[in-house]
This record gives sequence, C-alpha cells and structure tokens, in this order.
Amino acid sequence: MGALLGSGFMLVIIIIALAVFLHFVPLGLWVSAIAANVNVGIFQLVGMRLRRVVPQKIVLPLIKANKAGLTVSVNQLEAHYLAGGNVDRVVDALIAAHRAEIPLPFERSAAIDLAGRDVLEAVQMSVNPKVIETPVVSAVAKNGIELKIKARVTVRANIDRLVGGAGEPTIIARVGEGIVTTVGSSEKHTDVLESPDEISKTVLGKGLDAGTAFEILSIDIADVDVGRNIGAELMTDQAEADKRIAQAKAEERRAMAVAKEQEMKAYTQEMEAKVVEAQSEVPHAIAEAFRSGNLGVMDYYNLKNIQADTDMRGAISKAGTPDMPQGPLTK
Repeated sequence: MGALLGSGFMLVIIIIALAVFLHFVPLGLWVSAIAANVNVGIFQLVGMRLRRVVPQKIVLPLIKANKAGLTVSVNQLEAHYLAGGNVDRVVDALIAAHRAEIPLPFERSAAIDLAGRDVLEAVQMSVNPKVIETPVVSAVAKNGIELKIKARVTVRANIDRLVGGAGEPTIIARVGEGIVTTVGSSEKHTDVLESPDEISKTVLGKGLDAGTAFEILSIDIADVDVGRNIGAELMTDQAEADKRIAQAKAEERRAMAVAKEQEMKAYTQEMEAKVVEAQSEVPHAIAEAFRSGNLGVMDYYNLKNIQADTDMRGAISKAGTPDMPQGPLTK
C-alpha cells in the first residue's frame, strides 16, 4: 500500500514538473521554428518567458517574415513588443511593402507603429490611394452669390512623413480654405460653374500636402450648388440699418422741434405777461400825469375819442367778413 502511494506521489510530481517545463519551454513552438528553418534557440524561448514576452507573438511573426524573404531578428521583434508595439502588424506591413517594392526598413515601420498610426493601413494606402470626401464648403464670389461645393481628395500615404505629419483633418481644412479663396477671387459665380476644374488646378498648385502624412494626387469637384445671394442680403441689411438710423435721427429732430415749440410758447406767454404788466401801468401813469399837471382833462377826452374811433373802425371792418377758421391762413 505504501509503495502504491509513493508511486502515485511521484507521478503527480512528474506531471507538475512536466507542466512547468512545458510552460517555460514551448517545445511545439520550437519545433515549428525549426521546421520553418528559423533560428530560434530553446534558451531564447525560455528567456522570453522570463522577460514576460509571449513567445507565440515573436516566433510566429518571425516565421512569417522569414518565409516572405525578409531579414528580421528576434531581438528586433522582442524589443518592439516590449515597447508596446504590435509585432504582427509591423511584420505584415513589411511584407506588404516588400511585395509592392516600397522601401520600408524595420526601424521606420516600428516607429510608425509606436507613434499610434496603423502602419499596415499606411502601406496599403500607398498602394491603393484613399479618397477623402470633404464636407460642403460655402464660398462667395465677388458678385455676392454663394456657392456650395463638395470635393473629393485622392491621397496617398507618404511613408517618410507618417511620423509627425498632419492627418486627414488638416487636408480637409486646407482644401476647404483653398476652395473659399479660389471662389472668392472669381468675379462672377458663373465663371466657377462654367469651369469647376479651375478650382482643382488652383488648389493643387498651393501645395496643400506640405507637412502632412499624405501626398495629394488629385482634387475633384463632386458637386456645386448655387446658394443665397449674400451680396443682396448684405445690401438689404445695410439699407435697413441706414433706414433705422435715419428714423432715429428724424425722431431726434422732431423731439428737438417739439421742445423748441414748447420753449417758444413759454416765451410767448412770458412776453404776454409782460405786456399785460405794462398795460396795467398805463392807468397809473395817466393818474400820475393828472397829479403832476402834465395831462389835462381835454387831453384825456381826446385820447378816449381816438381809442373809440379806433375801436369803431375795427368793428366796421369786421362787419362784412365771415368767421375765419382758427389756425394759419390757407390759399
């Protein structure tokens, strides 16, 4: 019984030891590497385990690169993996570039991958250019007519400028700026409608791909629509503003005239009050003239007769005249 238990215990130990050995020494992967004629030693695989590197993510891309005729070392792939890169994608990009006869060294491909760009997509875009469609760009010609233009930009990835180069938003912004500038320099919107390809030629001549990760191959105008008459709207708005200003000034003048009228009425009432005040002094002056002997009784009666004659003449002159309406005389 004891011998049986001892044999079972030894069997468990052997199984555990074998499992630990196979974990640190991936024999199947090593055999696959040897079968593919890839020089990967057993101790290199153990070292990968100790450095927390998954051997499959190094050996399988290495086999793929070796079969494609590329010269890539284990240390290069392992260093890129430890730096946080995607080894499999970098190797696929190298194979695609090699097949397309695009010069792409491993160091540049790894740098592009670590910069956060999809290096495989960049290589594919170098072979098969990508079409970027811009949003609708609104531009106004010199005659004030708005044009709504949509363009398609065909670009090819520039491998040498992928690291540090601007992306698609910059291309779209520059193309939109070029369209606005070109249309804005046109005398009439009909000139643009007649020759929309002039926009493409002008925009391409500006070198819009400078400093970007792309090379612009062509700019094609996909759609041109006539929008609003911006010039007429601006003139209408300006006329409305001028009218409001004129109305405000007229209202100001009217208010000043009303104030002046009220001032003159007050001044007239003040003068009438002074006249009444002066007339009230006449009887006092006559009485004083009587007391001082400067005015006699006959002189006083003559003054009264003159006043009576004047009142009579005024009454006679008004006797045959109809009542006149109040206010200013009219023709």
